Amino acid sequence: MDYIANYVDAIVIGGGHAGCEAALSLARLGKKTVIFCLNIEAIAKMPCNPNIGGTSKGHLVKEIDALGGEMGKNIDKTYIQSKMLNTSKGPAVHSLRAQADKVEYHKAMLKVLDAETNLTIKQQEVSDILIENARVMGVRTITGAIYYAKAVVVCTGTYLKSKIFIGEFAENAGPDGLKSSQVLSNSLLDNGITLRRFKTGTPARVDKRTIDFTAMEAQLGDSKVVPFSFSNSAASIKKNQIQCFLTYTNEQTHQIIRDNLDRSPLYGGKIEGVGPRYCPSIEDKVVRFADKSRHQIFIEPEGVETNEMYVQGMSSSLPEEVQIQMLRSVRGLENVEVIRGGYAIEYDCINPTSLLHSLENKVISGLFFAGQINGSSGYEEAAAQGLVAGINAALKIDAKEPLIIDRAEGYIGVLIDDLVIKGTNEPYRMLTSRAEYRLLLRQDNADIRLMTKGHDIGLVPDDIYAKFLDKQEVIEAEIERIKKVFVGTTATVQSILMAKGSTPLTSGMSLHELLKRPELDYKDFAAVNLDGPELSDEIIEQIEITLKYEGYIKRQLIQVDQFKKLEKKLIPENLKYEDIKSLRIEARQKLLEIKPKSIGAASRISGVSPADISVMLVYMEQLKRTERANDASVS
Repeated sequence: MDYIANYVDAIVIGGGHAGCEAALSLARLGKKTVIFCLNIEAIAKMPCNPNIGGTSKGHLVKEIDALGGEMGKNIDKTYIQSKMLNTSKGPAVHSLRAQADKVEYHKAMLKVLDAETNLTIKQQEVSDILIENARVMGVRTITGAIYYAKAVVVCTGTYLKSKIFIGEFAENAGPDGLKSSQVLSNSLLDNGITLRRFKTGTPARVDKRTIDFTAMEAQLGDSKVVPFSFSNSAASIKKNQIQCFLTYTNEQTHQIIRDNLDRSPLYGGKIEGVGPRYCPSIEDKVVRFADKSRHQIFIEPEGVETNEMYVQGMSSSLPEEVQIQMLRSVRGLENVEVIRGGYAIEYDCINPTSLLHSLENKVISGLFFAGQINGSSGYEEAAAQGLVAGINAALKIDAKEPLIIDRAEGYIGVLIDDLVIKGTNEPYRMLTSRAEYRLLLRQDNADIRLMTKGHDIGLVPDDIYAKFLDKQEVIEAEIERIKKVFVGTTATVQSILMAKGSTPLTSGMSLHELLKRPELDYKDFAAVNLDGPELSDEIIEQIEITLKYEGYIKRQLIQVDQFKKLEKKLIPENLKYEDIKSLRIEARQKLLEIKPKSIGAASRISGVSPADISVMLVYMEQLKRTERANDASVS
């Protein structure tokens, strides 16, 4: 028999990276919140690679932090190796990545959740989402308890009807063999929400005591550590780092895989779900890149107090004995012992085009979705969506306008816009190439772009925001000051230029202009910039990027202005696409399905061409003229 357990403001289903951010944002915004999870020990779990950040993903984590989220702070506490990627390229693609101690990451995040006043953790499975008159009312658990709420955020990750595959073996289970949710999918289907099957996978974990590290290349962390969180300094999080190692597969490895492809559930037809293109299994790599004689394999520690090592690059669902043969063919792993075998996991997810940019369902009011349930992959993508969904659930409860981050404001905006407008036919992964304004959306300026929003919402504390404003003031003041600092053709200046391979001066020049040269750094001119203030490396980096990329930034700002104009061209809610005779059938179907709010959004829908957009603009202008004529005749 059902019984009423409680009345709360909001409910979060799932305790993964999306669920943690959603629950914390709701609670911190004053909403009495319950977070349900199948297992408390799986909160903030890292069932795949125990790292945070990486190419484009580092941008997401910095943006999460700028908005007041927790992921950046948590990895700063629990990292065991930190590295800035892509430093040989421009600042737009510099990406911070940190290897985490996965146990400590879980413990630290659980401690934060436990300490949150408005948040209650429940280890209980949700069986039904309660909906009346197209509005969410709460949830029911498998024990019959009912929790009424004004908003529900679904963050079920890869646990919905999830199934594990290892060779011929299969079982209904979640990541790492944990319990899966086998009933909630039925409730979603009953409420008209379409489900799809996606697939992902993970490699084996091996015993470090059985690895010959001398046969591998050591991979060191950076000596200069950059924090993920803007509330931290490099000095405050500095620690001794643990090494990772690099080795390679070889022809023997590839032959073992080819000889056993018929035993792979991926190639044997047992797996129905679509896997991630940008994170393929080793079987996929060998088949798709048959011309490659080897593939990189990174051996990465899962923590300080464990012997488990993660074998990055060898995700596999082959039978256990084949995985062992495969691993032992790799240099340095000849005598390796497997602690946990690799596996593929298949799970239910929704079509994200059924969501608004707020991540609320278009039909069911108060029902939000975030993370891998939306067809995305990755901890960072999940956390970003969880934060936005949590914020917007809180704003919905307060009858306020939602927080919408557009493509010109953040990678979070690109991520969500891609999902809800373009949709995805495979697990979506964030890439720098997806962000057309990436020079403006650097990870180093995430606070400049988004912290004011985070503060206005109420998630960024006053002291952190005051520190940010001070930083901004210092940057602007120094840029103005060096416009007035003129550098002459003295022997000191010329020797600095010669040492840096820069063309000597023939006349005086402002330091502002001189620092636009790519080969010159702010610190190079300490001897002639004697009145300069003491500046942190973070502030110097901002000054240098602003000067060196000034022309490119101005050009991209013009592009953003064009983008904003199209976003402001709103499509009337009552527009009847079937009346636009020149619109192609495919475009009409896609527009009816997604219901974009602006011409800008419509232009990004797959299947809607520039010609379709032109037809729509002409039709909308004709409607305006007709309305003006009618108004004139009435008056």
